[in-house]
Amino acid sequence: MLLALLLAFFAITSGALLTYLFDPQAKLESRLCAGACIGFALLGLVGFSFASLAGSLTPLTILLTVGVLATPSLLLRRKDMRGQVQFDLNDAGVRLRRAASLRDRRTTVNVILSLGILLLLWLVFKQACFERGGDIYTGIDNNLGDLPFHMGTISGFLRGENYPPEHTEYAGARLTYPFLIDFVAAMFARAGASLREAMLLENVVLAFALFGVMKRWAEKVTGDVRVALVAVCLVLLSGGLGWWMLWSSIEADGQGLLHTLMNLPRNYTITTNLYRWGNSLTVLFVPQRSLLLGLPLFLVVATLWWQVIAGDKEEVKREKEKGKKAGKKGRAAKISEDVSDFAPPRFPVPKLDERRMIAAGAIAGLMPLAHAHGFAVLMMVAACLALLFRQWRLWIIFFFVASTLALPQVFWVTRGSAMRAESFFVLEYGWDHRQTNILRFWFVNTGFFIPLLFAALLWRMKGGAPLISRRLLLYYLPFTLCFLIPNIVKLAPWVWDNIKVIFYWYVASAPVVALLLVHLWKRKNLWRVVACALFISLVLAGALDVWRVITGNGEQKIFDRNGIAFSQVIEDATRPRSRVLHAPAHNHPALLSGRRSLMGYQGHLWTHGIDYQGREADIKRIYAGSADAAALLAKYRVDYVVISPLERGLMRANENFFSQYQKVGESGGYRLYKIARP
Repeated sequence: MLLALLLAFFAITSGALLTYLFDPQAKLESRLCAGACIGFALLGLVGFSFASLAGSLTPLTILLTVGVLATPSLLLRRKDMRGQVQFDLNDAGVRLRRAASLRDRRTTVNVILSLGILLLLWLVFKQACFERGGDIYTGIDNNLGDLPFHMGTISGFLRGENYPPEHTEYAGARLTYPFLIDFVAAMFARAGASLREAMLLENVVLAFALFGVMKRWAEKVTGDVRVALVAVCLVLLSGGLGWWMLWSSIEADGQGLLHTLMNLPRNYTITTNLYRWGNSLTVLFVPQRSLLLGLPLFLVVATLWWQVIAGDKEEVKREKEKGKKAGKKGRAAKISEDVSDFAPPRFPVPKLDERRMIAAGAIAGLMPLAHAHGFAVLMMVAACLALLFRQWRLWIIFFFVASTLALPQVFWVTRGSAMRAESFFVLEYGWDHRQTNILRFWFVNTGFFIPLLFAALLWRMKGGAPLISRRLLLYYLPFTLCFLIPNIVKLAPWVWDNIKVIFYWYVASAPVVALLLVHLWKRKNLWRVVACALFISLVLAGALDVWRVITGNGEQKIFDRNGIAFSQVIEDATRPRSRVLHAPAHNHPALLSGRRSLMGYQGHLWTHGIDYQGREADIKRIYAGSADAAALLAKYRVDYVVISPLERGLMRANENFFSQYQKVGESGGYRLYKIARP
């Protein structure tokens, strides 16, 4: 585990060093958060390239990757760069000492809040996958189907030599799912972490990095750290009006509020019927792991866009205003009495804007294999912003760099894909509202969020000045397409997956809504009560779902000890690139072996746009021992067949037929047969 921690730290520091090329005003904590997502993406892309060339993930491929990622350290050869790094380290040390001594209340609150968020994220992600008594559990309902898929994908990279990657649950088809985050977890596992530890390390680091980059982005676009903190809470504790169901839970429990809270019987942000929005932590960030890498990368790019659009002069002016409020003349003067004479170097503004757009393009180019939906949203928003803010030369730089890096990845991952194009891009109105009136559906699922969003956009302060500046309004407008388009067009076979696009609208809208809530709070008296009531209504349902996870009331078993032991039997008895036939269950232990499944869970394949019905029918014939079973085994080049309680129950396996083949492994009711092929 120690080597995995060192690898993660190395990736984070490498990414943080790169931020000095395009973001000279950032503080150390912002650099580390941006560096975490940039560094992990680079770690995955570079490592995957070396592993693909070698055909496996070995210690040598990790060493070569570390060598490439060490190149940002060459920046420290420059004296001014070393001075900037030293300045940031000293600055961070001073602020931490002030926070500890309670000399700076705002800094103290920020540190306490950050530590609280870190603890919250660790408690949630610790429940995403854990072991008890030799069994593997998840404490999050919506992770029941996704966790085995991701564990299978990671195991394929780690144990199955899955290069170039085939779909873990549909052998022979190219893996088009954004797999970069799973490959990074495989690298941590190769460095000594267990599968569970690798995912926990990656999840917590990226989730906390997301908190940091989201906070900085929201503070940049609104100019108020309080607004940024409220916006982060709105995103992390997102939900709708499902908290209303708590009263029925209390009545059903009959033992009072406290007992119900410690034994919450259900989710309050997502159900099978009316409530479909869910909470971002429990419904998106944990099960949809690729979003944990894609969203922070997106926000780093969005921050760079804003810095270019708003202009560096405005950024410097804002820093000076903050310094004056603290009784000083700027950031450097503010801490000069406590630190050495290092000062941040001055960069020419035009060149800085160019570097920012080059960096934005380069980071965007990392996204296709990290989060395909996020990359599509990013390029759409960039095109709209280019039309609204006509700094053509800078936008051309962005699109050129992004396209140069991204298009080869897009071509590579889609070439020979098994996805059916006709299962995407179908007209379907109202997202997942089903039979519910669409206006009622969105109000129930997001509460007062949309009404507050409209109110914020129309609000006028004293003197008639708008609450939302014209620049911020224009910057925000393209994100509304992330809401409008998925409410008209189905962008995936399962319409609920449109949330992978809609959520970017929600994240972009959160600072706007937070700006109004903070403005109401500033008006004091009754307005403060209104602001508090609205804020609580927006986060209470999400908080209940998160609390339910933390208290362990959503625990479900994924793999039992017999299945886990059998996965080791498969790994020991088969070659890494073997093709295994087993029942199409979402939690089949064969996934843990890293071997290629002829066909896995139908729900996964359907949502990935794969036409599996023909293969499914053939698999049923094989397990039935039909006359053409042997021919079908040869057709699909099956190396091994599993007979277990899952096959006996789901497929009604004809065990007499398979007794003609050599049994090469057995454990706890699970049997593995080797298929001899001519």
